Amino acid sequence: MSVFDPAAHLPDELIDRIRSRAAVHDRENTFPSDDLAELQAAGYLSILVPAELGGGGLSLAEASVLQQRLAGAAPATALAINMHLVWTGVAKVLADRGIDSLRFVQEGAVAGEVFAFGISEAGNDLVLFGSDTDAAPHPDGGYAFTGTKIFTSLAPVWTQLGLHGLDTTSLDAPQMVYAFVPRTDAVTTRDDWDTIGMRGTQSRTTELHGAVAPADRVVRRIAPGPNPDPLVFGIFSVFELLLASVYTGIARRALEVAVATAQRRTSKKTGATYSQDPDIRWRIAEMALAYDALPPQIAALCHDVDGLADHGGQWFAQLAGVKHRAVTTAKAVVDEAILVAGGSSYFAGAELGRLYRDVLAGLFHPSDPESAHSTVATAWLGPIEG
Repeated sequence: MSVFDPAAHLPDELIDRIRSRAAVHDRENTFPSDDLAELQAAGYLSILVPAELGGGGLSLAEASVLQQRLAGAAPATALAINMHLVWTGVAKVLADRGIDSLRFVQEGAVAGEVFAFGISEAGNDLVLFGSDTDAAPHPDGGYAFTGTKIFTSLAPVWTQLGLHGLDTTSLDAPQMVYAFVPRTDAVTTRDDWDTIGMRGTQSRTTELHGAVAPADRVVRRIAPGPNPDPLVFGIFSVFELLLASVYTGIARRALEVAVATAQRRTSKKTGATYSQDPDIRWRIAEMALAYDALPPQIAALCHDVDGLADHGGQWFAQLAGVKHRAVTTAKAVVDEAILVAGGSSYFAGAELGRLYRDVLAGLFHPSDPESAHSTVATAWLGPIEG
């Protein structure tokens, strides 16, 4: 059995080039087009597609390691690419379970299609279980989608948008409809991405004005509300695990920067580097102790998804939990790194200053802290009565 080598897919030279551009995209609020072009040329957008279809044939666990590595170089690039990898990951999860309905996603990724994730809607805390977007059925089996999606990463470049909407007019209505629409004149992308962090994702608002998904791109119709459907599981599992991977990569990078800074800075009091200061050593140890717990947790759940493990009613709690822990731990690690580095990290151009802003975005991704706690409480205590 060959040993997985992350550097074979993301060579050091590529990582260095991506890292060198990250600050520019953050400062100028621009999309990392050069990063995407290099990653596409390296076959990165098809790493989760089976080798027999022309992809990299990697497991979710291996893709997670790569996303941690990419996030350490450029968090916004990794988060943007995540949203494409979610769909190829869902296609893999379904195919591994004998469901081939997203084969076109796998083939499209190999052919150069860029898939975006069009699920988030302002004020919709139902997320996968409901939608304010109208899904109007066509006689041929297609659907026209009208509504507004927010946080659409890869907004300037996507070619296919995976989304959901609510069908309220069919005989079996209401039904949640999951489908893919191409970029046409029926889709308007607002130029409204001006945030404090993760600026390179360019996760702009998307307006759908009757955007049509043809019948062969309508992949699921399921009842609204909590649902054990394989597509829902696929989206939730891959989304949460790859998100956890990105923020774990940020934590790792913050730790690395803190270590390098402590080894470089010299105390005027003692003449020794800060790496010899007991308080600084304690902080870095605290960061490492927190970070070290994350990769094994993510790897274990990724292996369980890859291996078709059955956690029953605990699945969603475990997935929401690992995302929540990764995000909150990453934020705590970055906070500690800021204290180690001192006042220089307060400048906007400092890498730690950028990581400090980037890591905040993790709190807004599903599952947010309230949703994660609700999911875990239900798994252990059962639903609220009444």
